[in-house]
Amino acid sequence: MADQYPSPPMTDLVVSENHASACHVVLNRPEKRNAFNADLVRATGAALRAAADDPAVRVVVVRGAGPMFSSGMDLGTLAALAAAPDRLRTFRRECLEAWSAAEEMPKPVICAIHGACLGGALELALACDFRVLSADAVVGLPETRIGLIPDVGGSSRLPQVVGLGRAKELVMTGKLIGAEEAERIGLATRVAPSDGLDAAVAELAGELLACAPLAVGLAKRVLDASARPALSTTLELEVVAQERCAASADFAEGAAAFREKRVPEFHGR
Repeated sequence: MADQYPSPPMTDLVVSENHASACHVVLNRPEKRNAFNADLVRATGAALRAAADDPAVRVVVVRGAGPMFSSGMDLGTLAALAAAPDRLRTFRRECLEAWSAAEEMPKPVICAIHGACLGGALELALACDFRVLSADAVVGLPETRIGLIPDVGGSSRLPQVVGLGRAKELVMTGKLIGAEEAERIGLATRVAPSDGLDAAVAELAGELLACAPLAVGLAKRVLDASARPALSTTLELEVVAQERCAASADFAEGAAAFREKRVPEFHGR
């Protein structure tokens, strides 16, 4: 069993917890495996922006309540996109605004991953500065298995984290990998024992808090700019490709097969 932080009160979709100078932003939809619908996306963005604006916060930790970090995008949301692919840009813009709040804030952001972190959830993790995984966690971008691509920054950010070859393998096969493999290829910053995720996150947060906050924030900005100088261009390429995928017969078939728990029959159209 992966290490589980205590679940916060079931009142909000996202709960912000203060841990001294660290703010924990907790995805709080465990009954749906923290799957992202529009409301959870907006709540996540709002919590991240609030943490960014709080002068008392120097480190942000993003984690999930319940048995896993997040299963990715909500099936109902995917079904709605299949029925009306013209909504894609609107929903994607909300996701990008939320995820980019982690990347753009001048504070280090740690993503604490237990259980599973799939699809759009891994794209959120990629927008964070560090990813600490429980040893029994699994991660991946399985979008191609239902006829889509990772379009909320995953196709743009992953190559700079693991290299182009590894990124192609993960995206184009849709494979899931464990924590050990994720660390080997550079996707995981650190891997913790299954009962030690909270301690590993606290240790990394402490190391960051021991450094000068202004220097840490400026270093983050320079490093991100050097790694992704053409991010705006590749993000636009993502949505153009995804619009074509979302309108395809293959995606309609992939979404139906996923709901029906069967192997899809793709025809390349």
